[in-house]
Order: sequence, then structure tokens, then C-alpha cells
Amino acid sequence: MKVLLVEDELKLGEYVKKGLSEAGFIVDHQLTGLDGYHAMMTEEFSVILMDVMLPDVSGFKLVRNYRAAGKHTPVLFLTAKDDLDDKIKGIEIGGDDYLTKPFAFAELIVRIKSLLRRANQADYKSTLMQIADLKMDIAKRTVHRGDTPIKLTAKEFSLLQFLLERRGEVLPRSIIASQVWDMNFDNDTNVIDVAIRRLRIKIDDEFDTKLIHTVRAMGYRLDAVDVSASNKAASETEDSQYDK
Repeated sequence: MKVLLVEDELKLGEYVKKGLSEAGFIVDHQLTGLDGYHAMMTEEFSVILMDVMLPDVSGFKLVRNYRAAGKHTPVLFLTAKDDLDDKIKGIEIGGDDYLTKPFAFAELIVRIKSLLRRANQADYKSTLMQIADLKMDIAKRTVHRGDTPIKLTAKEFSLLQFLLERRGEVLPRSIIASQVWDMNFDNDTNVIDVAIRRLRIKIDDEFDTKLIHTVRAMGYRLDAVDVSASNKAASETEDSQYDK
């Protein structure tokens, strides 16, 4: 696996490069944004580690231009800024993860492996997922039902992607929480139910074929095949409380 590290702090860069090399990665360390951008555009990498506050150009600008050029390699931002707005901005412009300095090297390795796993599961180079007339393009971050574009938030997009990856399976709320939110919710929380309902409003309510189905006392399933009448009734009863 080849990693591009764009980091102007020489000591930190050498530390990260040494650790990743010992972990089996091939690391290309660039000290400036322009050199990093040239490497990004001319070579193939498995993951890009991008410092935000570079001396010549912002890491955010580099990644925005990189995505605009149609490049899809996972990007992990490294920055000393822990402001929530910056984290949101980093994800919105095309970053895949955000790690605040100082960080434990073990956490960096876990984040990189997670990005690689997600990239393999989503198949960044073959980005189209489909069920019935619903199409998701992971790289372009677009969703359509037929010819109708569907606008989703980042979390709704991740939730729908997970449901598509596990289409036909009954997914308990605990599994959805751990895989999409990367955390465990209390059993009595309605966060998952509310999120599902909001997603339903966008991809199901205006269309004849319903794709998200409630399986009472078990969880949810994405399927183009209609559920039984009893499950439909259960779904309507269960969801009605979240429409209010």
C-alpha cells in the first residue's frame, strides 16, 4: 500500500513516515502543498494524509481541486485545529476523515486501515450501486430515483450506502448504529428510527415502490420486494410517532 504524506513539519513527517514504513506501507513524504499536489495528480496512492495548514497553500484547497479533477483516493486530514466547523468543512469538500494533532500513532494506523477497508467495500473505481430505480454514485456523491435527483445529508448518504451494501438483510438498530455512527446507542434511543424516517421521506414517500421496510422488533431492510401486509402495518404504526 502506497501512502502520500503531505506534511510541512519535518519532525512529525519523519516520525509518521518511519512508523508507516515499519507497518509495511510505502510512504512518499512531501513538505509543501504544491509538491504534494503534483504527486497526487501524477501518481497512484492508496491513501493521502493531508496537513491542512501548509506554508504555501491550504490542504483544503488542494483536496477540493483534487476532487474536482475526478480523483477518488481516500483523504485523511491532519491538523492542529479541532474546531467543529473546520472538521465539517474538511468532510464537505471531499475529505474522508479528520485527525487532530497531536495524535497517537496507533490511532492513525486504525484510521488508515478503516479508510482502506471502506474504499475496498465501496469500490471507489466502480462507484455505482443500484436497487430497483434507485441509483447511488459513491464517487460523485449523487443519488437518483429514476430521473429524479435526491439530495441527502452526509449522514443520510452513509446510511443509504450501508443499507445498499447489505440489501435484503434485516439490520438491527445496533448494527446500523455501530456501522454508520461508529458508536453504540442506548436501547431506548430513537436516533436510528428518526434517521430512517427522514431517509424514507426523501427516497420512498413520493415513489410507488417502497425500498426501506421495517421488520417489527428486529430492525430495517432495504429491498425492492414488498414486505407482507402485516409488516407494512407494523411499519406504518412504528413510523407514525416520528412524523409528528
